[in-house]
This record gives sequence, C-alpha cells and structure tokens, in this order.
Amino acid sequence: MSATTDPQGSAPPTLATAGLPPRVRRALERVLRAVSLELETGLNATLNDLEQELFRLADRARSGSIESVYLQSLRAVRHSRADLLPRMLLILEGQLAAIRRAPPKAEADAPQPIDFRNLRLVDDRAIEEETRLNELAVRQEARAALPLHLLGQRFGVLAGSPAFDAERLPVGPRALCRALRDACRGLHLEEAERDLLYSTFDRHVLARYPAFAEELDQTLAREGILPGLTYVPIRTQPRPQRRDAPPAASADGKPVRRVRRAERTPAAADPEAPYIGWLGVPAGEAPAARAPADSANATPPAPAGAAEPALEVTDENAFENLRKLLAGRRQLIQKLGSGRGEAGTPVGTTEVLGALDAMRRAVSPTGTPHGSLADIRQMVLAQARQRHGARAALLPADNDAFELLGLLYRHLEGEVRSDAPAAELIRRLQVPLLQVALRDHAFFVRPHHPARELLNTVAEAAAKWLGEDDFDPQLLAPLQQAVSQVVKDYDGDLAVFEASNKQLQGQLEAMARKAELLERRHIEAARGKERLELAKRQAGETLARLIGERTLPKFTRALLNQAWCDVLTLTLLRQGEDSVEWQKQVDATARMIEACSAGSGEADPALVALIERSLKQVGYHDEEANAIAVRLAGGREHDDDDAATRTELAIKLKARARLGEETARAGKAEMPPRTPAEQARYDQLRALPFGTWFEFVTNQQGDVVRRRLSWFSTVSDHALFVNARGQRVAEMSMDALARMMAAGQARLVTAGRARLVDRAWQAALATLRSLTGGNGNSEPSRAGGVR
Repeated sequence: MSATTDPQGSAPPTLATAGLPPRVRRALERVLRAVSLELETGLNATLNDLEQELFRLADRARSGSIESVYLQSLRAVRHSRADLLPRMLLILEGQLAAIRRAPPKAEADAPQPIDFRNLRLVDDRAIEEETRLNELAVRQEARAALPLHLLGQRFGVLAGSPAFDAERLPVGPRALCRALRDACRGLHLEEAERDLLYSTFDRHVLARYPAFAEELDQTLAREGILPGLTYVPIRTQPRPQRRDAPPAASADGKPVRRVRRAERTPAAADPEAPYIGWLGVPAGEAPAARAPADSANATPPAPAGAAEPALEVTDENAFENLRKLLAGRRQLIQKLGSGRGEAGTPVGTTEVLGALDAMRRAVSPTGTPHGSLADIRQMVLAQARQRHGARAALLPADNDAFELLGLLYRHLEGEVRSDAPAAELIRRLQVPLLQVALRDHAFFVRPHHPARELLNTVAEAAAKWLGEDDFDPQLLAPLQQAVSQVVKDYDGDLAVFEASNKQLQGQLEAMARKAELLERRHIEAARGKERLELAKRQAGETLARLIGERTLPKFTRALLNQAWCDVLTLTLLRQGEDSVEWQKQVDATARMIEACSAGSGEADPALVALIERSLKQVGYHDEEANAIAVRLAGGREHDDDDAATRTELAIKLKARARLGEETARAGKAEMPPRTPAEQARYDQLRALPFGTWFEFVTNQQGDVVRRRLSWFSTVSDHALFVNARGQRVAEMSMDALARMMAAGQARLVTAGRARLVDRAWQAALATLRSLTGGNGNSEPSRAGGVR
C-alpha cells in the first residue's frame, strides 16, 4: 500500500490549486465534505475508545515501566487528538486533487543490475504495519464491492480516465488507512498502541464504510456524475431464448417477473447478526439504498463476490409453492371431515377487484374498516352470488391469496397491541392489501415489497414489544396520513405505496436522529459516571498505597477515606493524573499521613491551609473544612480529642453526599461464579456492537419489551439501555445481563427477526408446515422469501 501524498516537506495539493475543471472541483468538494462529516464522528469515537483502552492497560500494567509507556501514549493522544482529523483531511484532499495525475508507471521488466553495496535490512515492523492495514482495507473492499465498483466508474469520469479500482480510489478503504497511518505519526505512538488505534478505527469508521460508500455514490449521482449508473450481473441462462420471444406469462396472462434470491431475503446479509436499526429505519442502510419497488423489468444489483449463487425463480413459482402448502392443509381438513364441497361458478379476478374497489371507496379514508378479512371475503362472495347464483366461488388462486393474507393478519394480531393507536390503521389497510395481493403475488414472496414495507411500518408502531412510553405520539399523524393516502388513491399502481413509504420514511429518519441525539446525551452521562467511578477507585488505591503498613487512628483513617478521598477524586477528574495539581495533592497526602503517624501535635500552617482550601472545593463549609484540616495535618493528639467534637464531625460526614455515592450504592453484589452458559453469553455480550436491540421478558405470560444496548464498558462492566425514543430506561451490569440471557429472560434481536411482518409471516408458514407434516418445507422456504 504505497502512499500517494507528496514527499515530506512539500505541502500536498489542494482542490483550489489543482487546476481542475469547475464541475469536477465542485463534485470533489462535495465528496470531501461528506468524508469530513463521516470522519468527524468516527474519529471522535475512535479516540475516545483508544484513550479508555490505554487508561485500562495502564491501570493493569504489571510494571511501572510498562505503565509509563501507556500513560505517555495516553498523554500524546490527548495532546494531539485535535490535529488528527485536519491532517487526515489534508492528506485525503491531496489525493482527491491528484486524481488527474497519471498513476506511477510500473518498472521495466528488464532485470536491473544489483548493487550489493546498497543492500540493507528491512524493518519488519513497517512490513507488519503495512500488512495489518492491508488486511483491514481488503476486508472492507470485499464488503463494499458493489458501491466501490460504481464509485470507481464515477471517479474514472471525474479523472477523464478508465475506471478506478478499489486500491486507487482516493476515498477508498486503502486511502483512508494510508491517511490514518500518515496522520497519526504526530501522536508518536509505539507499535502496540498504533495497532490498537487501527483496530479501534476499523471498529468505528471502516465498519460503516459500505453504507458510506453508497452515500458517496449518491452524492456524485446528485452532482450529475453518471446519475443512472447501476449494476446488473450477467447470468448464464440454462436455455438460450430468442430475442424476439415474448416474456413469460402466468395462466391468467400476467407477465411473470423473475427475481433473485437476494431480493427475497431481508436486507441484512447475515440474518443472525445483531439488529441495531431504529424503528422503521434499516440498520446501516440508507433509505435510498433499498431494493427498488416492483418493476416488471427491474433486476436488483447483486454484490460482487456474493457467496450465494444467483438462483432465479419467478414470483409466480414461489406463490405456487405457497399454494401447495395451503392445498396440503385443505387435504388434512377434508380427512377430518370438515372440508368444503365442490367448487361452483368461478368469479373472475377483475370482478373481485371491482367489488373490493367499490368497498374501499364506500368508506372514507379515515372511516371504520369493514370488519375482518373473513368478513370482507363473505361480502365479496355475497355480491357475486347475487349476480351469478348461489354456487359462485372465487378462483383458486384468488381464494389462496385471501387465505394467505388472512394467515398473515392472524399472526400479526398476536404481535400487536389491540389498544395501540396504530392498531386501527392495520385494519384499514386490509382492503388495499387484498387488492395488491390479488394483482401482485410478489407481495407474499418479497419482504421489501412496497405494500409490505408500509404494513410493517404501521404494525411496528403498534408492536407489543413497545413499552407504554416508547411510542412517539408525533408519529401517529404521519401514519394516518400514509394509510389514508393509500386507501384513497390506490388504483393498482404501487407508486401510491412507494410515495407513502417515502413520506413516512422521512419522518421516521427525523425521529431516529432525534432519538440518537438523546441517546448520545445519556451515553455521555454514563461515561461521566464511569470516569467518576474509575477516578474514585484510583484515588482509593493511591491512598492505600501511601498509607501502606502505617497504623493510623480510626477516626483519621475515616477522614482520609471519605473527605480527602473526595478531594483526590475531584482533582483526578478535573486535572488528570499527569497534571501538576494531582502530584501536589499526592505529595500533600503523603505529608498528612506522615504527620498523623508521627503524632507530634504540631500542624504545619501551610499544609492546613492547603487541606482546607481543597475541602472547600468539594463543598465543605469553612468550619468543617478547618476542623478536618487541623486533624489531618496532625495538629492534635488524638488521645486528647474531644469525643463530642469527633462524634459531631462524624455525624456531619455521614450525612454528606459524596462523589459517586450513587454508583457506590449500586455496586456489584457478591454473585456466584458464572456457569459455562453464562460465561458464553458474557463473552458474546462484550463483542456486540453498540446499539444492539434486546427483548426482555416482562411477565410469566412471555410478553417482551425491546430495549437498545446503547453503550457498555468492558472496564466497569456497566451497560446502558434506552427505548425506541432514545430515553434511558435501564442500567445494569454486563454480568447480570449475561445471567438473564442464560436464563431465557433476555435475548438478542437478530436482523432476520427484527421486522414484525416478517416474523408474523414466518410464523404463518411454520403453522402451515406443521399442519402438512413438513411437506414442501424446503421449497417454499427457498422461494417464499423466508428462512
């Protein structure tokens, strides 16, 4: 990975001085601005975690020399952290400004004579660092293969050259790693600390690169750089077809749309990955990056190098597999003697759609829905039998669509609260969804079908896992507006659902940003509590080290461990352990302990004044501070102390609120050792990303509530939970959470089971399979959009 910046000592080029065409310069400035915003957030989190980890390593160092190395690195990071982002942006701007420079030519193939006088040893550490950064970059290039491919095409246009590969991209993963390597030289970190920095950077910045690359693609597209660019993989067809052959059609003449397996699976690449998205906003996925809505000829892009084969199957074939499950259930019912009789006169799909359309228009967009799906079916049949006789019946495929949607709704009822404000909206969507299901069977096999997206958003607003205060009342009006628009305007065009989804998505994203801001405040407060706890712990350890084996009067030791420990804690929090003020307080503590141990009875006035001034800074009144200062300075013989005075002072000390007292009260209780299952859960928790959602069992009936693990500390073992609105709802230890998980009282929410409609649909299919003895289990699972 060779650097592309100018040689040391010369300033790198800037976009303003690079002589680029105005349109190119404007597009690159937009890219640089997007990179700046992304790095500002990511680097801040990176350096915060790095400081925390260096402090932890120093605290656990086995020797003073190792501890001093870590502390020196910590000082360097704190001193120079503000310079890291500007340095990186300067390097990246230089790479952007140089995109029209010719890449370095490869050396001639002819062998060059070797001058053995110039041979030298290679620094293994530099090679290892280069290898480490290459590994980080290559992993992200594999994850973001498709957006990087599109980004390379667009940068090729900007540079007036062939497309850039991932290695040459000025804002690719390798470029970011190079910029970090060059920019962090000012921190003067040792090899181990640099490796720790790279790991933290990978976790907070590079891990988000795939979504960020998509944002860059969209930024350049908005600037008019290949705005219509997309990627359609070339597939080998099993049988050649003539170009003039008409598209395949189903039995009723509808065009058959072929879809890939990747389109039918949820957006997450790994369904078992922890889910970290907010309500209605996919995790790590911009709304504009979702799979396109139903289009007769659209084929969604597939990431390059995907492990799953490009298996094609039509929506109609997938729907037929679902019908086989229904047929198996009917056969079972008929065996039990409760089957239906012979089918009568079939009612065409067009007539059924007309009846539903009239039914939809007969009710105002905000009116009461027409009962259940079974009631709607009976009303449609009643109208048909008035025209065609008593033996009129739905077409088999239409009847199956009614049954499948009914199954979905029945399982949805078990997932939503009937008294929730949004529950009525789910019932109002019944008729439009029936019309969609009859027209487009892809509704049942595509998780991101526009109609299913809207149903999922509305249903999640009424989900049982939401607590009483989790639902934002401001969301109700946009939900009502979206549903009313569909009920009023749907005429067979899915664009109505797309428009409602888009409008609703904007509101959900705004709410997610609001929740994230509130969550961030709680995280900062939790980190402040942790810093206070760590400072108090270090202050106590410092006192214990200075006292050592000395024997002090009990009252004096109590004053040191309470009043003076608060002084040390506050100094450590405000000034840091490397400050002159901290060293002064440590020296004063040593003098106090020496004076109290000697028991000379003569108090040093300067020491008394320092102690009194320090105690006032933590809230002690003049009289109390003076009394404590005189005693800690060894100014009285303890045998002659007035017992009443000591008792009065002890009562006042006990009544005072101390620094970190709440944290101390909530300290760990003695717990038995973790079982192997609990330890496995504990190890799993420590590797989770921030923002992972959990479900907690709230009662014996198995009801759950979702909570977001916003932050946790591997140092203090504290964990912070917020609700769907970003409000703090719980704090607990990681140990307690691991024990709850092992006991089945808490569980992770995975990406594959995060969406409520998908969960209900999977439950519906599981019910069908259980009734048919597993017949058709594999095929509908493969083609039905569920796992």
